Formats: sequence, structure tokens, C-alpha cells
Amino acid sequence: MKLSAPIFHLKRHAKRLARDEGIDLHVALERIATGEGFGSWSLLAARYAASSPAARLYAGLRSGDMLLIGARPGRGKTLLALEIAAEAVSHGRSGLFFTFEYTEAEVRERLSTLGIEPSRAGPSLAIDCSDGICADYIIAKSPSAGPGSVVVIDYLQLLDQKREHPPLAEQVAALKAFAEEGRLAIVLLSQIDRSYDPALKPVPDIADVRLPNAVDLALFTRTHFLGSRAADAASAR
Repeated sequence: MKLSAPIFHLKRHAKRLARDEGIDLHVALERIATGEGFGSWSLLAARYAASSPAARLYAGLRSGDMLLIGARPGRGKTLLALEIAAEAVSHGRSGLFFTFEYTEAEVRERLSTLGIEPSRAGPSLAIDCSDGICADYIIAKSPSAGPGSVVVIDYLQLLDQKREHPPLAEQVAALKAFAEEGRLAIVLLSQIDRSYDPALKPVPDIADVRLPNAVDLALFTRTHFLGSRAADAASAR
């Protein structure tokens, strides 16, 4: 399914339309859906959910998988990871989101942008914004992450920002072992090296991952990279 813009952008457009024209949001959503060639917003949303990148990525995850999502800032990797966590919840599993970048209120705002209400998911969708996030912390805070669950870490390069934490390579290895033992999947977001030039290569790849400290990238069983547009996404392995 091809939309003129990502669905969260369409929702923002609908909100602006409702505000600017003084109409109900559901009326604005129906108008947006019609413009996209659908008879109703509910039909558009259902078709999107069935074909979204997050749904496809979640469906491809297996027990013990480590998925690396890499992109330059502002390309939508955080929203994609949140959608994957929400997919886990929709399938009766747990979704845990650990972030160095955002406050809990900011994460909830992003979930709202995606049309996801965290309070409805209850404890199955957990958000943790602690300054002490590292592999040991994540493992200790994930007792409910049973088989099929998804643990998201935003992001890889900040795991060892504190000297008291183990080296990044050790933490990634520990997370891989945790994923295998718990039969769950771990999603790590990653920065892309500044040397990456989108004019030469529209979509980055594993060679463009920024590594301030050595890490065995072979521990990642799956990778997904986002280019300059949502359509410019590439998956590997």
C-alpha cells in the first residue's frame, strides 16, 4: 500500500485540518482517507497495519534475534521501533522501550502520534528513561519480557556513555545472550557515521554504523536501514 505520506503525517494533517476548519477530527480523518483513495479512515488504517514496515519487521523476528535499525537523525527510526514494540503488545506479548533520548512524556507523545494510547496497553508496554540504562540494567528491569516480547533500546552508542558501565562490546554480547535465553527479540537503534554521504548511497548499510568503540556487529541477526525518505528503506539478513 502506497500512501502520499507516512500515516502519522496524515494524522497530523487531519488534526491541523480539524483545527483550521473547525470540524470534528473524525470528519477530517475521513476526508484525508478519501484523498488517499480509501472509503474510510478505518479501512486505510487497517490496510496500513497489515502492510506497515513495523508489522513486517515484527513478523520476521524470531527468538534470540537482535535487530539493528540504523538511520540519520529525523528519519523515523524511533517511531518505527515504537511501532514494533506496539506490535508485540497487539500480539499479546510485552513491549519494553528504553531510551536515553526522550522523557516519558515525549515517548507517550510519539506513541499518540502513531495512534497508540499507552494507558490502554497497560503494563504490557513499558517505558524507561533512566540515566542508568545499560545491559545489566535492561536485563534486571525486564522480568516480564517473556518469549515473543520485544525490548527496544534507543540507542546503541549511548550504552557505555558512563565509565562505570562495561565496554559496549560486552554489553551487546550480554544482550544477545539475554535474548537467546529469554526467547525474545531485542531492537537497538543506531546512529550513522558522519562520513556517510546520502548523495553517493541513498540508504546506509552496516558499514555506515557509527562505532565509537569496537562492537561485533555479527551479533545482530537482522538489520534495517532508513534512507532520506520512508520509501528508501532497506532490510538485510
